Amino acid sequence: MKDKRPTNTRYSEAFKLQVVNELESGKLSCINEANIRYGIAGSHTVKRWLKKYGRNHLIPKRIRVERPDEHDRLKQLKAENKELKEALADAYLEKLVSDSRFEVTCEQFGLDSEEVKKKLDTKRHTRLTKGLQKRKKK
Repeated sequence: MKDKRPTNTRYSEAFKLQVVNELESGKLSCINEANIRYGIAGSHTVKRWLKKYGRNHLIPKRIRVERPDEHDRLKQLKAENKELKEALADAYLEKLVSDSRFEVTCEQFGLDSEEVKKKLDTKRHTRLTKGLQKRKKK
């Protein structure tokens, strides 16, 4: 039976330094070229070597510049998002409780809950359409 565990490749310190030196000297144009040329697996392997042995100027960086008020606004939006998620969860729980109470009440009175819902929806729809018709007449 074959062993299907992934193999881990260990690279020597000399090899790592060689790859880093070739990147820094310009012999290799980018990290992907080093991966392809030497068959290095893993997208972050060479980046880690550059951080450890290199001058870090070849590692692509993402810099975000923002004003203090933008940072404050971001914090405010995150807090608001959290509050809204909590409110939505509370509303969902309240709906579940309300639906459960409705089911229990219908059982106690010997009513079919689906029929009651249909009747209530029909009455609600009738009231809404009458209200809209009155508004149109004005």
